[in-house]
Amino acid sequence: MGSTPRIAVCHRDDLRVRDAAALDAAVADGRPCPIYVFDPQFYRSGMACDARLRFVHESVAGLRRLYRDHGSDLVLCHGDPKDVLGDLPVDRIYVNRSVTGRYGRERDEWLFDRPDVRVFADDGIDWTERSREEYDWSDQAEAYFERDPRRPPGPLPDNPLESTTSVAEIEREYGVEPEKTDVPDGGATAGWERLAAFADAITDYPGSISPPAKAERNSSRLSPYLAVGCLTPRQVYRHVNENAPAGTGRELFTSRLFWNRHYNQKLADWPGWMERAVNPVYTGLFRDRHDPELVAAWKAGRTGYPLVDASMRALRETGWLNFRMRAMCATFYTYVLQCWWRVGADHFYRHLIDADAAINYTQWQSQSALTGVSPVRIYNPRKQVRENDPDGEFVREYVQELRGFPTEHLDQPEKAPLAVQDECGIRIGEDYPRPVVELEARRERAREVFGRLADRAEEALADPEIRRRASLSRRGSGGRESEQDETTAGGQSRLSEF
Repeated sequence: MGSTPRIAVCHRDDLRVRDAAALDAAVADGRPCPIYVFDPQFYRSGMACDARLRFVHESVAGLRRLYRDHGSDLVLCHGDPKDVLGDLPVDRIYVNRSVTGRYGRERDEWLFDRPDVRVFADDGIDWTERSREEYDWSDQAEAYFERDPRRPPGPLPDNPLESTTSVAEIEREYGVEPEKTDVPDGGATAGWERLAAFADAITDYPGSISPPAKAERNSSRLSPYLAVGCLTPRQVYRHVNENAPAGTGRELFTSRLFWNRHYNQKLADWPGWMERAVNPVYTGLFRDRHDPELVAAWKAGRTGYPLVDASMRALRETGWLNFRMRAMCATFYTYVLQCWWRVGADHFYRHLIDADAAINYTQWQSQSALTGVSPVRIYNPRKQVRENDPDGEFVREYVQELRGFPTEHLDQPEKAPLAVQDECGIRIGEDYPRPVVELEARRERAREVFGRLADRAEEALADPEIRRRASLSRRGSGGRESEQDETTAGGQSRLSEF
């Protein structure tokens, strides 16, 4: 292979050439050989909708164009990473570390055990044992954000490896045919364009966090690019601070970048977030009451609660939903329908274009109060209509049956007088379903269940390991408050909505 070592730069969820530690090191140490492996497990698991697969494919194609602009190329291969990487004619493999669980964690454990693999973790995550003994994420995260992002490489040597597949071949093999609408284009170039546009309009952000229709228009919608690594949180943080006007909008948005790192730190510390209740007292909660028919109604947006239904249909049709509606749908699922949380969390993860395992599963457990430290907060879907969709814009966009229904009855259409229903030609129970469950009775039942378990859950938290897993840091950069205090003075959510 010659005196200059060949170094495979193995991309996974780091589909960029800027702020890329493994690539930087490969440039310094030898001849970079960039590679992306299409893993069959990613397609066969059923945990990624076709629109997300397409977004990833567009991002891979975009990364290949960037490498070609630098004089190199991104080699594309298909197969079990163990076999593909084991057969590469290279001297070393460099890889950026990922925060993941389930299969991804098993894959990484195998990869990191190889003697020819060097792992890089310039991501604001503390991977040392110290983080498992005394949980403190803020210093690590703040140091990450304050360091300058790594610069893009200069001219690169050609890649001596050869591709064995193409994006088009992968899409044909797995039948990738997206049906969702309004999905952003993948790739770092598209991500930078979206970031620039958002920074220019960031003053519209504070009033658009909770109302779902405004959020669709005015949120950054950068989360898909962060999830697959077209952009890093540090790049976004630096660009916003240098280019967006100072004010509430910038402060609110950058705080969410810290929370992004916080939740990724939680999953890095304990991968069980994706599998079982953090507080063991809540293991299997509501599995005995789990009703597949109620789950099906929730997934289809046919519960009889218009804002829940609009949100679930928006998720299915577009692959995106703002944080407040994600939280509302999760609490409705757990507390009102009283179904097992894992099925709901997996459904979200499958449909979200911005699916991030760390954020999705930790948020589902927190919203479902499975930690024993988060309060039982049950969003009232009727109140949410009145507060966050008072004109019915979002409901009418996604629940077409109710487009002609009077605004004053959209929070509780089953209560509309029959004369009103006849006048607008929409009969509740025929054209649109009646509520599948009675809200007040179900909420009271949920409070009783959690009330009975509260003492045992508190006892479980006496175990330092469980307490560490369950607790959210009360420290943060620049005096940021705990997420337990989840609103700002303006009433806007401080959680991880991008």
